[in-house]
Amino acid sequence: MTSDGMEARIGSITADAERFMPWRTVDGEDFAHRGTPELETLLRGVFTRENLLALIRDFIVFGDKGEGPFKIIAGYHQFHGAQKAVRQAVEATRPDGDRKIGVIWHTQGSGKSLLMAFFAGLAVKSQALENPTLVVLTDRNDLDDQLFGTFGLCRDLIRQNPEQADSRQDLKQLLDKAAGGVVFTTVQKFSPERGEESFPLLSDRRNIIVIADEAHRSQYGFESKLNRDTGLRRYGYAHYIRQAMPNASFIGFTGTPIEAADINTPAIFGEYIDIYDISRAVEDGATVPIFYESRLARIELNEDEKPLIDAEIEALIEDASLTEAEKMKAKWSAVEALVGADKRLSQVAEDMVTHLEARIEAMNGKAMAVCMSRRICVSLYDRIIALRPGWHSTDDDKGAVKIVMTGAASDPLDWQQHIGAKKRRDDLANRARNPDDPLRLVIVCDMWLTGFDAPCMNTMYIDKPMRGHGLMQAIARVNRVFKDKPGGLVVDYIGVAQNLRNALGQYTDSDRDKTGIDESAAVAAMMERYEAICDLLHGFDYLPGIQGQPRERLSCLAGAIDWVLKWQESQAARQKTDENKKRAHRRFMDMMLQLSKAYALASASDEARAIRDEVGFFQAIRAALAKTTATGKISEKIEFLQSNNSWIAPWRRPRSSTS
Repeated sequence: MTSDGMEARIGSITADAERFMPWRTVDGEDFAHRGTPELETLLRGVFTRENLLALIRDFIVFGDKGEGPFKIIAGYHQFHGAQKAVRQAVEATRPDGDRKIGVIWHTQGSGKSLLMAFFAGLAVKSQALENPTLVVLTDRNDLDDQLFGTFGLCRDLIRQNPEQADSRQDLKQLLDKAAGGVVFTTVQKFSPERGEESFPLLSDRRNIIVIADEAHRSQYGFESKLNRDTGLRRYGYAHYIRQAMPNASFIGFTGTPIEAADINTPAIFGEYIDIYDISRAVEDGATVPIFYESRLARIELNEDEKPLIDAEIEALIEDASLTEAEKMKAKWSAVEALVGADKRLSQVAEDMVTHLEARIEAMNGKAMAVCMSRRICVSLYDRIIALRPGWHSTDDDKGAVKIVMTGAASDPLDWQQHIGAKKRRDDLANRARNPDDPLRLVIVCDMWLTGFDAPCMNTMYIDKPMRGHGLMQAIARVNRVFKDKPGGLVVDYIGVAQNLRNALGQYTDSDRDKTGIDESAAVAAMMERYEAICDLLHGFDYLPGIQGQPRERLSCLAGAIDWVLKWQESQAARQKTDENKKRAHRRFMDMMLQLSKAYALASASDEARAIRDEVGFFQAIRAALAKTTATGKISEKIEFLQSNNSWIAPWRRPRSSTS
C-alpha cells in the first residue's frame, strides 16, 4: 500500500506503478470517487480482519509466463463482484431457485477473465453450492484457449486443473460425475448433428453452473428457425444448452452492457449482479479513455458504374432462392470489392504509414489494422512494405509489420507466408505485447478483436464495417493501461462513427464521454497545455534552442533551465505552507507531463506537427531538470549535457527504419 495522505493505492510487490490501484469502497455498495480522501476508504475496505483474510486467501494469484514470477491482487471491483455473484448463485441454485444467477458487466480491459476465475474459486469452496461442476462457455476457440490459460494460473484458487472438452462425447464424459470439475467448451459443441432436431441429455444434475463469457451475444438466444429445404427446425444455442443440462444454473459475464432490445440475455441469465463501467474503470486507472479520429478513405466509383452495382445488390436482396445469410454474404462481397480497390488501398496504406510514424515518434507503442477480408489484409501488407521495405521480413521473429490470420494450403501462394498454426499466432502475440520488440503494426481481419490483451497497443486503424458489441470489443484492444499511455486512438477509414454512437447509446452519459472522444478534443487540450508552457517562458527567447546549431541549442537549453528554476522559485516564494511550496517546485514538471500526454494523443494532427520541435525542446528542459539533484548546479548540468551526446538535440534524432 502507498499513500500521501490523500490519494492511496494498493498493488502487489511485482506490480508496476501504473498497476497500483485505488480501493474505492468499504462494502461494495458505496464508492468514494476521485477527489475524496482515499486512505481511510482503503484502510477500512482492505484491512478489516474479514476482508484482509478473504483477499489473501481467495483473491491473490501467482504465475510465471517465462519472464519471472508475478503476483496479482484483485481490484475492489473484482473482490466485491465475485462475492456478490456467489451470494446470487446460492439463491439461484436452491431447490426453489430460478437457476438464473445473473449478469456481471465489467468493461473490457478491467480484468473480467480474472474475475471469472475468482468467482469460480469461491463457488468451488462454497458448501451451499455442494462442490459444483463449472462449465465455462465461450464462442471461439481462441477465446476458449485464452480463458483456459487464465484459469490455469488460478488452479490453486479453483483447487483443481481445468479441462477442455474437445467434442460432444468428451463433454459428456467430463460431466459424468457426481460433483466437481471445471470444464471449458465452446457453444458450438451444443449444435445438433445432421438430422437431429434436439440435443441429447448430457447431465441432469442441479449442481452444475454454466459460466458464459460475453453473455450478450445472439447465439445464446432461444429463437426458432425453419429450414425451407429440410423442414428441420433450428434454435439458438441457449435452447440446446438447456436440453443438455436442464437443471444447470447460469451466470453471464460481459464487457459491454445488455442492449435495451435484448430479451434473451435476461431470460437466460437474469438481471445485473454488478456493474463496473467505462467511467469507473477510467477514473480508477484500470483502463484509459479512447479517442476517435476520422480519416475516411473515399470509395470512388465511376458514375456509370453506380447504377449497375446498386442493381446487382438489389437483385441479390430480392432473390427468393437465397437465404438471408447468402444475401448478406453476397452484399458483403460486393462491398469488399469496393473497399479493397487498388487505388483506395494505396491511399489507405500511404496515410496509415505516415500516421503511424508520427504516433511512434511521439509515443512508443503498437498498432492494429482491421480489414474486411484476408485478401485485403494481404493487399494492404504488400502496399505498406512497398512504401517501407525495411518493415518486411519473412522471419516471424523479425519485421515491423505482420498479418495474423488463419488459412489453408489451398489459399493463394502469396498468402502462405502469413498463415501459420497456433504457435505462430502465440509467438506474434508475445512480440505484440513486448514494447521493445520492433513489431509495430499487426494487420487482422477477425483474429485478436476479442480476448487479446497487449497493453502497449495504443492505435487501431479500422477499415472494416463494424457495429454494436463487436465494435466496442474491438476498440477496447487499445484501452489497456501501460506506463504513461494517456489513451487509445481509433482511426476510422471506413465510417464507423455513427455505428460507434449507436453502440454507445446503451452506455451512460459519463461512459460516452470516455469512449470515441473526438480527436479535436485532444488537439484542443494539447494546444491549451502548449500555450501554458509558452506563457511560462514568455520573455525568454528559446528559438536558438530549436533553430540554432548544436552548441547554440545547448546554450539555449541551459538558459531555459535557469529561467524555469527561477520561475519555480518565484512561485514557491508566494506560498505559505511547505506542501504548497513543494507543489510550486513541481509545477513545470507537472505541466510538461500533461503536455506530453496530450501531444502523444494528437501527434498525427497538423497542429501537433506545427509545434513538434517546440514540444521537443520543452521536453528536453523537463528531462534535464529531472536529472537535477537537490544540490545540483546549472554549471554541472551543462557539463553533463556536453559530455553526453544523446542530450544534444534529442528531439532531432533521425528515425529508424522501423518507426
